[in-house]
Amino acid sequence: MALHPLQQWQHGHDFHLQTRDGERRTLLVIWLTGVTMLVEVAAGYLSGSMALLADGWHMGTHMAALSISLFAYRYARKHARNPRYSFGTGKVGALGGFASAMALAVVALLMGVESLHRLVQPEQIHFDEAILVAVLGLGVNLLSAWLLYGGQEPHHHHDVEPGHHHHHHQDHNLRAAYLHVLADALTSLLAIIALTAGKYLGWIWMDALMGLVGAYLITRWGIGLLRETSAVLLDRGPSPANVQAIREAIEADADNEVADLHVWRLGPGHFAAIISVVTHHPQDPGHYKALLSDHPELSHITVEVNRCDEACGMGA
Repeated sequence: MALHPLQQWQHGHDFHLQTRDGERRTLLVIWLTGVTMLVEVAAGYLSGSMALLADGWHMGTHMAALSISLFAYRYARKHARNPRYSFGTGKVGALGGFASAMALAVVALLMGVESLHRLVQPEQIHFDEAILVAVLGLGVNLLSAWLLYGGQEPHHHHDVEPGHHHHHHQDHNLRAAYLHVLADALTSLLAIIALTAGKYLGWIWMDALMGLVGAYLITRWGIGLLRETSAVLLDRGPSPANVQAIREAIEADADNEVADLHVWRLGPGHFAAIISVVTHHPQDPGHYKALLSDHPELSHITVEVNRCDEACGMGA
């Protein structure tokens, strides 16, 4: 069947990270967390342990945070070819990561406030039950972190920028889920240290102090994730050096000068570029795109070609 005359110049806009593995791992961690929550809540009611009940309901909030990541994966996949999204759904993962980072910040704030309260007004602690809950939580969260970290390895921890020719893309959505379980694992570990010191050394204040330490570290992780994801959502361009590399590739043809250049991220490993070229001898836009063949990360390129006559003074 003959192609439509325009098809040779048309292309898709599916720029989201193609990974079912991250989605599968996140769903598995949600199930693991849900089962643990039900076990802890049931055991708490049967034993009358407030510590078990509290941690069980905490697992419920943990499930809600992870569900943000799962929703982002499925939404991006479902709407990847929806024409209402001009450049596809490549930023949905960053949006999910941003929402999760906000949740991390709220958790850290609540931890800090509660820890300060307990530092001023220490409360009675049932050490044996609390240590049991903390050990159980640590085990579940370490297993969850291992599952999610395994999904990050193929993508490394650095996103591709123009001028970098490796193909490791960062999944902000999966990283957000990983930081959630890592934060919980850290909280459980600090709790075990504090509770053990309280039980055997009588250092009740250690519980509140470790809570403050945990709140500080989680805040740092959350801020880092906020910076990364907000940069994507606000279309912050790559580094000046990488933008200059694109400019130099076009201007390698001595007849070309770049009058205007915009580069921004569409999704993991995908960038768009709008380039305004001034030249004495205009050529087909495909010629200018071919000059960027060493920049495969530029998935969407728009070239505006402007003729410069002798009066424009270019190259003088």
